[in-house]
Amino acid sequence: MSERTLPEIPTVADLPGKVRLRVAPSPTGDPHVGTAYMSLFNLAFARQQGGRFLLRIEDTDRARFRADSEQQVFDTLEWLGLTWDEGPDKGGPCAPYRQSERLDTYRPYVDRLLAESKAYECWCSTERLTQMREIQQKTKQPTGYDRLCLGKTREERAALPGFSETPVVRMLIPDDVELEFDDLIRGRVSAPRPDDQVILKADGFPTYHLAVVVDDHEMGITHVVRGEEWISSTPKHILLYRWFGLEPPQWAHMPLLRNTDKSKISKRKNPAARLTWFREQGYLPEALVNFLALLAYPPATNEDGTDREVFSFDEFSAGFDWRKVNPVGPIFDLKKLDWLNGVYIRGLSVGELASRLLPFLVDDGIVGDNPSLGELARLKAVTALVQTRMAHLSEAPPLVRPFFVPDDALEIAEDARAALGDNAAEVIEAAGRALGDIDDHGTSVLGSDSGWTAEAIETALRTAIVDGLGIKPKFAFGPLRTAVSGARISPPLFESMEILGKTSTLNRLAALLATL
Repeated sequence: MSERTLPEIPTVADLPGKVRLRVAPSPTGDPHVGTAYMSLFNLAFARQQGGRFLLRIEDTDRARFRADSEQQVFDTLEWLGLTWDEGPDKGGPCAPYRQSERLDTYRPYVDRLLAESKAYECWCSTERLTQMREIQQKTKQPTGYDRLCLGKTREERAALPGFSETPVVRMLIPDDVELEFDDLIRGRVSAPRPDDQVILKADGFPTYHLAVVVDDHEMGITHVVRGEEWISSTPKHILLYRWFGLEPPQWAHMPLLRNTDKSKISKRKNPAARLTWFREQGYLPEALVNFLALLAYPPATNEDGTDREVFSFDEFSAGFDWRKVNPVGPIFDLKKLDWLNGVYIRGLSVGELASRLLPFLVDDGIVGDNPSLGELARLKAVTALVQTRMAHLSEAPPLVRPFFVPDDALEIAEDARAALGDNAAEVIEAAGRALGDIDDHGTSVLGSDSGWTAEAIETALRTAIVDGLGIKPKFAFGPLRTAVSGARISPPLFESMEILGKTSTLNRLAALLATL
């Protein structure tokens, strides 16, 4: 191919946004928590700078592709509030945003490199490459392609062992390849020398290394923010930008998330690596976003100069500075996340928390898909009792269930029954007599003038059991707690009885008494 017929490299038209950043997950299963981590830092900077945040789906790995994974990416990032301006589901000036729909885009770039002898075809079979690597490892040679196909025609290569009918295309890495580059987080960085990387696979799909450069250029990406595992690939990418006569973006390589044993967090070994897991476990999205920010960024600062670990995305974005990102791989400490989640749960209004609990209660069959106004009012009252007793929303069902099951369907837990003392029957009988005397005329606690209140219940029970039977307060009410909740540990007793109402409370006391 002559110089005159070389494919043109498109220039980027004026695109919206002062800066343009992207996250580019691969749809190969449940989204990795790292996708949210990278999205958070990309989005924080884009919003601070008045820029644009793009979502691109890198689905060129067809062997590991999963059709449902893309929707999971959309759903989990939307749940976290990490929303994008352009993407497969929203469109934009750089559509399409799926690499599998952009295959015609990559071929001219490959043809140009082949024509300029900056790339070459390689016919080596998988078996031959595996054998080559094994020999290199055994003889302690540098690993990498040995350039057997370089300079050979198809016929010349076919005469040698390990030939494959369909070639791949490899970069021809020059001796003077630049190995250092500037990083927004790490300063001047040095990477190892790359080998002749495959840029076009035998199936016609580009590899990550070519596609990411082409797509980032054509989508006007100004800052590439990704994990530190890509540092070693950056010289290849800078080289491709140089060969195509393009301006490289700025680079920011984030520290990898690590398990407590310092290993890289992976979906295979750690369920918390799955982004969907956090929703299933009942974490609040704002707590997870706060936690992910703290993994690689210092706390917010109060007016008096003290640190504050609880902050919103808007606060994080407003003061964002790449120089503050800690390049040391952070430990993914779930205990810290549990603490943060509890703080956020306690900070919600009762009504808001009740609405967030509802999906977990529906899934558990405690309430139906379309709860009545009475059920919603009762849920709000129960939520006020349990708000301080949860670290996860998923802990709500066993706490809430006793308030929604029929009296004759309440199950008494074995550990609660085993803990009942010898005087349980005496306590329950005394409680029944005392509570029976309370006037419950009027509306319920949920509406209000009834004499059946937590204060009246507590007064009656303390008089009958603590004073009347001489039982110490810490031991006096255990049998009653078991009777009304079925458990040893439950929401506050007197308030629980108020919500259940007089009839239900007395029914449950009688039911347990009958079994003693």
